[in-house]
Amino acid sequence: KGGRLTGRRRTMLGAIPLAEGPARVNAAAAADAVRAALAAEGLARFEPGAGPGAGERLRRRVHLLHRVLGRPWPDLSAAALPDLGPLVAGIAAELAAGRSAASVDVAGLLRGILPWPEAGRLDELAPERLPIPSGRTAAVEYPATDEETAPVVAAKLQEFLGAAQSPAVADGRLPVVLHLLSPAGRPLAVTADLPSFWAGPYAHVRAENRGRYPKHPWPEDPATASPTAKTKRAAGA
Repeated sequence: KGGRLTGRRRTMLGAIPLAEGPARVNAAAAADAVRAALAAEGLARFEPGAGPGAGERLRRRVHLLHRVLGRPWPDLSAAALPDLGPLVAGIAAELAAGRSAASVDVAGLLRGILPWPEAGRLDELAPERLPIPSGRTAAVEYPATDEETAPVVAAKLQEFLGAAQSPAVADGRLPVVLHLLSPAGRPLAVTADLPSFWAGPYAHVRAENRGRYPKHPWPEDPATASPTAKTKRAAGA
């Protein structure tokens, strides 16, 4: 009710209820309810909202390291969540104390089960934002499932001019997939291999878009051009 667990005490005479009233939530029952919610909805029940919450974003980052680097990074696949004892116990304790599901610090509970001292490198190995050639940083979208193999970074194509390789995570072992955008933020191309993109598909993208966005650079040789987030005028070109 309202994202909270409630308990009821019932006195029975055979099949006949004699009395009923509120009761404290049983810890074992709370844990069962948490496991059922995790199995059915993952962390969404505890982090309602339009996008992934802090706990879900952390889960995705750590699970990617588990897939790419292996131990000691734990398996945080959605299927494994109901079997994570510390996570289940922590959420169950909060709910049994009368707190709402949405008030549980899921990210804090997950951080508590990360391996130490490796956990100190989490932001280095699986950062929430990556530097890109233009000098900005861009958000990294980590895969939600094992079927989605690589994280994604979306930024304007001009911000990667001159780059010889895609940014990577997990100690450089996994290049991110780049969603290259127009100056208006519309998708133009998807690649995890910038040299191949510059040498091939870029010419078509350039021909299609330089007339639409004349204020922005579309160099003939993108592999040697300078990256920028600015218009040609703002960059002094």
